[in-house]
Amino acid sequence: MAFRQRREALRAILSGSSCIHPASVYDAISIRVAEDLGFEVGMFGGSVASLAVLGDPDITLITLTEIAEQMRRMSRASVLPVLVDADHGYGNALNVRRTVQELEAAGAGGLTIEDTLLPQAFGEAKTQLISLEEGVGKMRGALDARGDPSLVIVARTGAASLTSLDDAIRRARAYEATGVDALFFTGIKARTGLEAIAAATRLPIMLGGTPEEMSALDYLGGQRVRIALQGHAPVAAATQAVYETLKALREGIPPKSLKGLASSELIGRLTRDADMKSRGAEFLGIKK
Repeated sequence: MAFRQRREALRAILSGSSCIHPASVYDAISIRVAEDLGFEVGMFGGSVASLAVLGDPDITLITLTEIAEQMRRMSRASVLPVLVDADHGYGNALNVRRTVQELEAAGAGGLTIEDTLLPQAFGEAKTQLISLEEGVGKMRGALDARGDPSLVIVARTGAASLTSLDDAIRRARAYEATGVDALFFTGIKARTGLEAIAAATRLPIMLGGTPEEMSALDYLGGQRVRIALQGHAPVAAATQAVYETLKALREGIPPKSLKGLASSELIGRLTRDADMKSRGAEFLGIKK
């Protein structure tokens, strides 16, 4: 029931009239920070997962098991709805079914399935797309695997920057016809392109990054965009902070002289220390 409430909250965003920016989240602490700051939804990106879980670049080395386990950790830590970048579903349409089942069980609010050919084909430097027919099969497989009807399934295409805007619209309309809940576009660089997509489709829209000329939330909301990503700055900031802290310690700076560390009050709040102490008193007889 708790997972369904998160998914219904995500659906309320998609059925609303405004566009929001999600929080880029990747572990238990980052999602609690996002929840405490009032973000409505989290986005667990594939590139962030590769960095946080493997320390590898975003070349589809991460597995479904690793993605699902990290999502499970975040689900335990927070009630914030999370959209998971499930890449290509880790295989063909049958693998997509397994991906949906695992991420649903892990507590994802929703997930995106893209029509990129992954992993990259032998000898091909340029990113490629799978056929429209295979893409449709993946979306149908995703919907068929869904056990909780409130789980959000989002069809994603990068055709606008890889083939053409017309191809992006053609693919989006075909995916829309399968019954997915929203459409996710990457590579939209101008208002004319977004407006053409909005005119040709009916479902809520997600965007993976927007140029400055089309970044205003009011404008995006008017084009039926409900979620607009802003990249993944938090994990980059965290990586830089860890690097600088370890570098300073390695160079002999004493811990008490370090700058920019989280306060004990912030750590206590994010770890829900007060709740743990209350439970300790109630169940273990530990005095506060």
